[in-house]
Formats: sequence, C-alpha cells, structure tokens
Amino acid sequence: MDNSFLHSKKLLLVDDEPELLKMVAGILKDAGFENIVAAVSVKEGVAEAKKEKPDLAILDVMLPDGDGFSLMQQLRSFTDMPVIFLTAKDEAADKLAGLGLGADDYISKPFMPQELLLRTYAVLRRSYKEDSPLVILDGCTIDFSRAEIHKGDKIIPLTAKEHTLLETLARNEGKIVTVDVLCEALWGDNPFGYENSLNAHVRRIREKIEADPSKPVSLITIKGLGYKLNTRK
Repeated sequence: MDNSFLHSKKLLLVDDEPELLKMVAGILKDAGFENIVAAVSVKEGVAEAKKEKPDLAILDVMLPDGDGFSLMQQLRSFTDMPVIFLTAKDEAADKLAGLGLGADDYISKPFMPQELLLRTYAVLRRSYKEDSPLVILDGCTIDFSRAEIHKGDKIIPLTAKEHTLLETLARNEGKIVTVDVLCEALWGDNPFGYENSLNAHVRRIREKIEADPSKPVSLITIKGLGYKLNTRK
C-alpha cells in the first residue's frame, strides 16, 4: 500500500533522551517522513505543538518537568491530533492510564524500527484517510474500504482478521513483516502462541488472492522471518 500521502504529515517527538530522539527521527526520516519537530520537555512540547501544529505526537512518558500524560492533557486543550506514547516502562497501569486518556497507541522500549513505523502508519491511516484504498495484486485487487477481493468477475469477501493481516502487509509493500508483528496486529499485546493460527489465515488469503495458492506470487513466505506482499504499480 502506498504510504506516500502520509509522509507530508508533521510529527512531534517529545523525549528528554537526545540519542533516542535522534534514533526515532532517523527511522521516520528514512521511511520518508518530511516534517519532524522535536522537544525535550512538557513545556517545550506544548510550545512546539502550538507553533508547528503537528498531525501526530509521539510522547515519552517520563519527562524532566512532568510526564507524557500531563503533556497530552495540555495538548488536548487545543488540538485533537493523535498521540502515541513511547516509554521504557512495560507496566499495564501506565498503558491503561495512557489509553484511558485517549491515546491512540502505546509502544514500549526497546522496540524494533519496523514496529515504530507500523504503529505510526496505522495511527495516521486511522486519522487521515486515503482517497483510494485499493491495492492491485497479480490477478486481483483488494478493496479495503469494502473488505473485498475483486478477482476476475468474482467478488470475494474478507474476514476481519484477513482484512487486518492484508492491511498490515500492504502498509509495508515489498518489505518483510515478521511473524511477531503480524500476530500482534491480529491478536493484540500478547501475540505468543498464535503462529499456527496466522499460518491458517495466510493459507485462506492465498486461496482468495492467488491464481495458484501452492505457488504464491503476491503473498510470499520469507522462511524463518515472516511474510511480504508484492503489489503491482
């Protein structure tokens, strides 16, 4: 799926660790994001948000003059932009607190670059819809807005899990998406033990999108790593 329409969105990063700010900004810039604003405190984050009017904020929970939760509450007084929390803590209480305040997602450090990008794209896509949610494969087209596969003169419906799986792969067209990332997209924060279920969903999707499911050309297995989706321009 083409993410280029999201790359013009302005992102606000707030973290008091310079190396982490640099790393996160680098990951996002390498992916194609053009406008990134950084701040190192609650006070500076509020000032930058008012000045720059970003489209998404990625906030650290622990900040020198407060925390990400209080920062989000201040931001909510003048903007409804989506918010992702980024923190070293992996405590359920913190996660529930952030989500309870209306955060859109929550990422625990350490994290893989791919996880940061997947979650960032997912939140942006939910908040800023693309005009044409169609993905063209070899021999068929996915219409995500209708959860359908158009294959010749057939219209084949997608289940909710199949839709989520394909959408996650399509956001990373041509790139490997790991089994762990796919399982988390489908089953949430505790994705372990779902690999067999994931394989079953992949088999059913191949029956819907591939001319020969035993010799897939669109949904490819990368042995020992995960899967990737090859689309046609």
